[in-house]
Amino acid sequence: MTTGFSSGSCRFADYFVICGLDTESGLEPDELSALCQYIEATKFRDGARGNLANEGENFEQSPLRRTFKSKVLAHFPENVEWNPFDQDAVGMLCMPKGLSFRTQADSLEPQFHSFIITREDGSRTYGFALTFFEEVTSKQICSAMQTLYHMHNAEQYDILHTPTSPKGLEDHRHQHSQPRPVLHAAPAISRLQRFNSYDISRDTLYVSKCICLITPMAFPQACRKVLQQLHQAVTSPLPPPLPLESYIYNILYEVPMPPSGRSLKFSGVYGPVVCQRPSTCELPLFDFAISEMFHLLGVENVLQLFTCALLEMQILLYSQHYQRLMTVAESITALMFPYQWQHVYVPILPASLLHFLDAPVPYLMGLHSNGQDDRTKLELPQEANLCFVDIDNHFIELPEELPQFPNKLEFIQEISEVLMSFGVSPEGNIHSNDSQAKYRFRSVDMVSDKRNGNLASPLNSYLLRENETIARLQALVKRTGVSLEKLEVREDASSNKDARFQCDEEELKMHQANIQVREVFANRFTQMFADYEVFVIQPNQDKESWFTNRDQMQNFDKASFLSDQPEPYLPFLSRFLETQMFASFIDSKILCHDDEEKEHTLRVFDSRVDKIRMLNVRTPTLRTSMYQKCTNIEEAEKLIEMRVTKIDHTALHPHLLDMKIGQGRYERGFFPRLQSDVLSTGPTSNKWTKRSAPAQWRRRDRQKQHAEHLYLDNDQREKYIQEARNLGTTIRQPKLSNLSPSVIAQTNWKFVEGLLKECRNKTKRMLVEKMGREAVELGHGEVSITGVEENTLIASLCDLLERIWSHGLQVKQGKSALWSHLLHYLESKEKKNVTPGTLGPPGFIHDTERRKSDGGGSAMAPLKVSLIQDMRHIQNISEIKTDVGKARAWVRLSMEKKLLSRHLKQLLSDHELTKKLYKRYAFLRCDDEKEQFLYHLLSFNAVDYFCFTNVFTTIMIPYHVVVVSSKKLGGSMFTANPWVCVSGELAETGVLQVPRNTLEITFECQNLGKLTTVQMGHDNSGLYAKWLVESVMVRNEITGHTYKFPCGRWLGKGVDDGSLERILVGELMTPSTENDERMCRTPPMQQSPGMMRRFVTISPNSKPKLNTGQIQEGVGEAINGIVKHFHKPEKERGSLTLLLCGEYGLVWALEQVFQHGFKSPRLFKNVFIWDFLEKSQVYFEGAEQREVIPDENWQTRVRHFCRFMRAINNTSRNIGKDGKFQMLVCLGARDHLLHHWIALLADCPVTTQMYEDTALIKDRSLVNSLIRVLQTLQEFNITLEASLVKGVGI
Repeated sequence: MTTGFSSGSCRFADYFVICGLDTESGLEPDELSALCQYIEATKFRDGARGNLANEGENFEQSPLRRTFKSKVLAHFPENVEWNPFDQDAVGMLCMPKGLSFRTQADSLEPQFHSFIITREDGSRTYGFALTFFEEVTSKQICSAMQTLYHMHNAEQYDILHTPTSPKGLEDHRHQHSQPRPVLHAAPAISRLQRFNSYDISRDTLYVSKCICLITPMAFPQACRKVLQQLHQAVTSPLPPPLPLESYIYNILYEVPMPPSGRSLKFSGVYGPVVCQRPSTCELPLFDFAISEMFHLLGVENVLQLFTCALLEMQILLYSQHYQRLMTVAESITALMFPYQWQHVYVPILPASLLHFLDAPVPYLMGLHSNGQDDRTKLELPQEANLCFVDIDNHFIELPEELPQFPNKLEFIQEISEVLMSFGVSPEGNIHSNDSQAKYRFRSVDMVSDKRNGNLASPLNSYLLRENETIARLQALVKRTGVSLEKLEVREDASSNKDARFQCDEEELKMHQANIQVREVFANRFTQMFADYEVFVIQPNQDKESWFTNRDQMQNFDKASFLSDQPEPYLPFLSRFLETQMFASFIDSKILCHDDEEKEHTLRVFDSRVDKIRMLNVRTPTLRTSMYQKCTNIEEAEKLIEMRVTKIDHTALHPHLLDMKIGQGRYERGFFPRLQSDVLSTGPTSNKWTKRSAPAQWRRRDRQKQHAEHLYLDNDQREKYIQEARNLGTTIRQPKLSNLSPSVIAQTNWKFVEGLLKECRNKTKRMLVEKMGREAVELGHGEVSITGVEENTLIASLCDLLERIWSHGLQVKQGKSALWSHLLHYLESKEKKNVTPGTLGPPGFIHDTERRKSDGGGSAMAPLKVSLIQDMRHIQNISEIKTDVGKARAWVRLSMEKKLLSRHLKQLLSDHELTKKLYKRYAFLRCDDEKEQFLYHLLSFNAVDYFCFTNVFTTIMIPYHVVVVSSKKLGGSMFTANPWVCVSGELAETGVLQVPRNTLEITFECQNLGKLTTVQMGHDNSGLYAKWLVESVMVRNEITGHTYKFPCGRWLGKGVDDGSLERILVGELMTPSTENDERMCRTPPMQQSPGMMRRFVTISPNSKPKLNTGQIQEGVGEAINGIVKHFHKPEKERGSLTLLLCGEYGLVWALEQVFQHGFKSPRLFKNVFIWDFLEKSQVYFEGAEQREVIPDENWQTRVRHFCRFMRAINNTSRNIGKDGKFQMLVCLGARDHLLHHWIALLADCPVTTQMYEDTALIKDRSLVNSLIRVLQTLQEFNITLEASLVKGVGI
């Protein structure tokens, strides 16, 4: 049926454009490409002369290979109010390389490509261009080209000949006669003649011309057909049925946009064109061939590229075919459904915008290659975070540390099965320079042939000899075990339907392949985010105030979401949740409460998520990493087939227009000059073009067209959605115009502002996370950050620093701009240090302000603050191989040392160096912004990071140990040989002998992690083997972290508890930057400080008297600390040793219990808890022999107790009585026996002798509550550090 359309739809195409050579203005060289040639030439002069003949690069620039300015020759209509015509942008993108000339010797095949123009507001317009060659009829242009050739050949001749050869040779002779033999020159000259000659008398000159449709939505297949048929009409021997104006008028004014969920048929010059558009409950419109991307790159590469895009890296596509750039860019962004790329998106970057590669923001851009240069010649401003895709060579270069997409292997398998059912090899075609038509859906012909009985099996051997792609495909089929019978049936079925379908089979296949691949991708996100709604944080204020505070608001509970995810997903998901696209997606979710308001993508996604949740009723929130394949492919395919079988609408046929006689004349081979009077305005009577709706609404409709919005809604909401979409983005699309320096400066200024804002948001986010976590350590609130998440935030900070450092670089060196700057700095400092008259070792900066570590005052001289020393440390780590890796390690180290801001300030204080390395507009040369940036980084000093120690776990680190012995009481007369053994969360050192005279050593060993305990002792040799030790200090010489292990006890026979070795538990000391020497604690290293601090103001070795209430509280807090420890995610737990043996730990608490009411013996004799325990042991063993056994339970408990006591007493270590008590408590906690032992001892007769009546251990109710508290440890699996139980074989 022919139809008039409702006012809801609009025109299929907005403009028809013709670009090409303006014969009136003649040949104007394209200034920018001329500049590129000049740069190439200078490179050549400066040293490539030897390779001259082999390279042939400079010959590329012969006049036929140069680019000249193209102009928009005509466009119809003049202007459309809802989509103003942007002449600069259209001209640049129709012919991004400008005009090119050919002769009859070159290939003159027409080329089709599409492009996209993104407006300020994020809305898009699509362009489809067909470029073909037309004979140049203007004599002036031909003779100008001949003149250029004469000049060019004379120059070439000079370069090719050695300076001694005569320069006066005529250029004609150079072209036609053999010149003298010169080294390397002969092949070069023959090449010169072969490619680059143009002789006006002998050759025909052709120039490129382009016809183009600008449309509001992307229908590349339909537009390609329309343009190809128009071109065919011009080149065919017979004139077309109607003048070309009729067809162009028809497509501009009489063909509407197909409505949502409908198909439309209209007429081209020679045949019908069909296009169809999905309904609002299907995936959004996408009409490029996705299978072509897989064919060009292969599944593995596509998935890596997809991961980079989801994590918002910088992506640069590189190909000599514009259409390939567009296909890959559009396909990758379409597969992201329901997320949308939020940053700079320029699939075809015109030559004049190359400086945009300098943009310090995520981008997805396509760069045209000339097919000559290889990747190494391409100088890109920054590569630390770049994904480079060389489409033509099937090659992809990835940024470092790219996490793997969840369930990658199963995902690849599922995509491969779909591709193979369409005859596309999952490995892609390695030699993909043949034209696209050759490869697509090869298996179709074979299978249809099978019906005629020619083939024994779908992959017959003779065909395989013919076709290597299919051979590879068969090998892959065997590997993946896909049933070929299935494939065959599918093709058979489709080949019988031919008659029913209104579009050709090739096109239907493309639609089917597209929808299948897209459904597989969309299914991954619906599975991974099936319960995302639960974690959306709905704002509790109205929308206005929500918007004003949007930057500070969290819109998604990331930590809770991640804690539900399978472990292997975390590296990818934790980074993905930080992206702009995810934030925008959640924002639009918050803004749209009911279905009516939702954006199209969100509505479709939510309906799919609901379906999945209905299926998974049994375990709605349990996330497993089980892979679930896509199930709704068939229904999606049916919808498309239905639309193509029964066409819903047919547009008006082209008809004769009211043209003057003699207009529209046909001249074969030339695209006519169209009659503007008939094409500039549309019909007035047609129902669907006459509309009262104001242009403003239509413009808004256009903004949403790519999101498939087709209904009106209120301005307020529109504003919100638009703002939400623009949050955090600075520039979506460079302005495509001839750029003046002021425009470039303005663009860069926007970048600088954007970087600063990003820096502010990142530092704030990191601090909020970190502070939140410390609040939890101190007992407030819930835990909210995981190790994975912290790592993600630091990695994204490193990326931001790389982007800042590569903005406005003069010359790029190495992949990391930051590391390159540091190396320059190092070099300049070393030069200065070599000059005589400087003091101190080279590499140290004379920094009067040193870090004071309050290592008991003078015990340890503080480490010098030295940027260069920190660089040296990183350079010495052999495990880090790349520049990007070194820069990241350096940032992590500086964060851990709380010196990041200070180091960077020092780096940037060398103004001469910064001037030398950076252009004037660079971020690092904007003084105010730079100051603010350093100020933001300074805020990291408020929290403790261990991002270096925890990440580089295998590197060698020097440690410095100092034993602080008491000055009084004859420390100097000490004769024995002391030793220490240092343990950390990652490893321990083994026994290290300490020289007796200095009591300090420096040693190197593998990273110990955060330090937990020091065992120390001596060999009891010599006359005076008694030693009073105050503390042991240990410092990590790279990170500067200093740990203090307090002791305050004697080591020696006959003093204190007779111990020759002790296990000390330490904590990290915070460097005090002021001059005060007071101790201040750092929260992450200890349990919640509770009431205990208030009671115990006396040092641990003078026994404080606590009342029973305080003791109970002490036990409660110690147990509480252990319980909290186990409730944290595993990677977040601190040191358990500290909670057991540290200050106010479990051992201390139980010591208080047993000391309460302990009868003090006569003067000068110390009695220890261990003495009481040994007496009890003797009693129990005797009771067993006397067989006084209350019950079986009692018997087992007694046996356990006695076994542990014996084992500890028989140990070869001289750990003294308190050391033995500590060991017993630790072992009892590990084996969940403490509460049994307390019960035993409370009933033991020895207790009545040794304790007063008021003692806690004799109070029935207090003992029972103590037992109940200790029972809570039963549910935890306590693993003891080796140093605590060394020498006890239980």
